[in-house]
Amino acid sequence: MQEKIIILDFGSQTTQLIGRRIRELGIYSEIIPYNKYPFGQEKEQGIIGAILSGSPLSVYDEKAYKVDISAIANAVPVLGICYGAQLMAMSGGGRVEPAPSREYGRARLSFVDEACPLFDGIAPGSQVWMSHGDTITELPDGFRCVASTPEVRYAAFEASPTMWGVQFHPEVYHSECGMRLLENFAVGVCGASCSWSAASFIESTVADLKEKLGDDRVILGLSGGVDSSVAAVLLNKAIGRNLTCIFVDHGMLRKNEFSEVLRDYEVLGLNVIGVDASEKFFADLAGVTDPEKKRKIIGADFIEVFDAEASKITDARWLAQGTIYPDCIESLSITGTVIKSHHNVGGLPERMNLKLCEPLRLLFKDEVRAVGRALGMPEHLISRHPFPGPGLAVRILGDVTREKVSILQEADHIFIKGLRDSGLYNQVWQAGVILLPVQSVGVMGDERTYERAVALRAVTSTDAMTADWAHLPYEFLAKVSNEIINKVRGVNRVCYDISSKPPATIEWE
Repeated sequence: MQEKIIILDFGSQTTQLIGRRIRELGIYSEIIPYNKYPFGQEKEQGIIGAILSGSPLSVYDEKAYKVDISAIANAVPVLGICYGAQLMAMSGGGRVEPAPSREYGRARLSFVDEACPLFDGIAPGSQVWMSHGDTITELPDGFRCVASTPEVRYAAFEASPTMWGVQFHPEVYHSECGMRLLENFAVGVCGASCSWSAASFIESTVADLKEKLGDDRVILGLSGGVDSSVAAVLLNKAIGRNLTCIFVDHGMLRKNEFSEVLRDYEVLGLNVIGVDASEKFFADLAGVTDPEKKRKIIGADFIEVFDAEASKITDARWLAQGTIYPDCIESLSITGTVIKSHHNVGGLPERMNLKLCEPLRLLFKDEVRAVGRALGMPEHLISRHPFPGPGLAVRILGDVTREKVSILQEADHIFIKGLRDSGLYNQVWQAGVILLPVQSVGVMGDERTYERAVALRAVTSTDAMTADWAHLPYEFLAKVSNEIINKVRGVNRVCYDISSKPPATIEWE
């Protein structure tokens, strides 16, 4: 039985970071909605501890998310973070009120009870990160304060031998003692063995896939990216020739990508069918400018084209996809707020009559890469930057045409090749070029030009949940800009996007 720490999601933007930090300790973690906790099934499911996340709500709101914390704590240790700590305090009879002023940013622990197992090895003066508008003003009977800052009296408390709460966010990098605190909880308190790894994931997943799929035929929708490629190799390891992969070219891939990726898949020994459906996609996208509509059209067309091919495999029972955790999280949060839709997330048309198989659904991108390496896949496939499912369609602001795609393919090729040639590619998480819906005046030779502008986008990240703009050398940017303007007909201006996520997203659409 795979041991795991459950993170109950109350809608915080950093819930995913909690899961990431626990996994960095070599412990499997799983994020589930706050109201989906499997009461009474802890031993059966391998649950050894639970963490309650933060939330955009206040615990005293009428519609506040709540859970029976005592019932969980009777089975496994529980750690409440921010909203989770406040909910724990209020549920026990304490008081939570609006703070005199919102408390965001760095703070220093002025008091620490180092005898508390949660704060073993954490000294006063350690930096933590606050992000809350409410504060605990009174602890319930039986609770005791184990950490304070100059501004927050109850920065942490111990409620019982199995309950703790912290007002700050240990999952955020700015909390210098955060990883130690999470390790104290997960290992010191919960007794985690830290045995989860890419190799153990492959072993358990392949065994699960064999049991789940049996001799059934499976169809996988390939995109050419890391996620679907790793999913394909993993499934191939489990069921071999019972897997058929379909790679749909919607006409908005990178330059020469369709043919190059098909060659890569042949080398991997995968059974792949390549389909050029670009005419259909361009026709259906004609005149569409809204980014969500573009994504939905591409998603619907992909399903339609895929269905046409899948129907030829009459004995197929499953559809496999390379969906990963950030896809699921960004598509629909616990609060019901859509950030952006992902074409490989959501219900399938009933007419397909296929069950869904998503072997990477609970992995972050860097974990997917680790699995790919453990599977022995070529490094050039594993280290590929993420690329949106809708392709260049969401890097063209405005309507999509073949001419615009061609322009963007050439500019993108120069940028990506430049990153590789300069040794910068692996220092960047994701990069691409955006075709802007504006034209600008320029001068080429002795003539005035009025042509398109493009924006270069390159970011650094670990899991795509947060990202910073890549600080590429000025000399490199100047060289790429000059090459794009000189070689890509129709472009006379190049900009560089220096926005981080949040508040921006990595892609523009």
